[in-house]
Amino acid sequence: MSEKTDKNVQAGKAATADTAGGTEQRRLSVFKTYKLYVGGKFPRSESGRVFEVTDSGGNWLANAPLSSRKDARDAVVAARKAFGGWAGATAYNRGQVLYRVAEMLEGRREQFASEVADAEGLSQAQAAAQVDAAVDRWVWYAGWTDKIAQIVGGGNPVAGPFFNLSSPEPTGVVAVLAPQGSSFLAPQGSSFLGLVSVLAPVIATGNTAVVVASEKAPLPALSLGEVLATSDVPGGVVNILSGRTAEIAAPLAAHQDVNAIDLAGADEALAKELEIAAADNLKRVLRPQPVDDWAATPGTDRMTAFLETKTVWHPTGSLGASGSAY
Repeated sequence: MSEKTDKNVQAGKAATADTAGGTEQRRLSVFKTYKLYVGGKFPRSESGRVFEVTDSGGNWLANAPLSSRKDARDAVVAARKAFGGWAGATAYNRGQVLYRVAEMLEGRREQFASEVADAEGLSQAQAAAQVDAAVDRWVWYAGWTDKIAQIVGGGNPVAGPFFNLSSPEPTGVVAVLAPQGSSFLAPQGSSFLGLVSVLAPVIATGNTAVVVASEKAPLPALSLGEVLATSDVPGGVVNILSGRTAEIAAPLAAHQDVNAIDLAGADEALAKELEIAAADNLKRVLRPQPVDDWAATPGTDRMTAFLETKTVWHPTGSLGASGSAY
């Protein structure tokens, strides 16, 4: 090996070494820098803080941003700014966007399977099954975007010459505490599949979301931001924060511009505290629900949880002296 090559090896640069079969390339590993996803961009925490994320065996995986109250407020501002355009989009268009998320996630299946396996101590096959279920979940909700109104809306019979029509509308900005993973509420839990299962129905119905990723396994959630950024999801529709769940959730629960909160990732004590804080501006609150298996068919409950119903009355008029109405 030449002196020049030897110096390059010592400096940690790419080097080549003669082998029987040719040359072997040696280089430094490029570790991924995980960032928040807020307003369609990837900022670091404004505090500059990070925290160590480890695998199930306690081995270091990466440093994740440790979000602050300011990060939470910034995420709410971004979500409110995006709400009008997203809520005003056609349900069919929202379905197309959600399907695009599934496409992009499918294309990065191996990456997410590795991240889920490391984060949750699963085998590669088990993690791949969770990612496949997450892809299917996006497709499932994509199909519901233009059909949920037929379930919760329609014409109402009234005593009088009126049309009486009810239609669903999104609640607004929803704070979502992603499931932490396996727990007594979800013994077959997966933080990533659980995240998709609570996030997709929120945005499928026209709401915008501020997501607090699993405290124990935030890396797949932060990587999901990269998928959303390339999936036609308008910036601000989904905002993803990582850090201490209780620290981030408290200002979100008390925030006057947050309309609802899903407490899926809170334990019983934290859920009670947040529910009290949320009462200040009459937020809708979805308390933690027992989930045996996130991979099971979810039903429509999480879509209807954050919908309001608008009812319109309109006189029908009459057709001449006969009194017939239309």
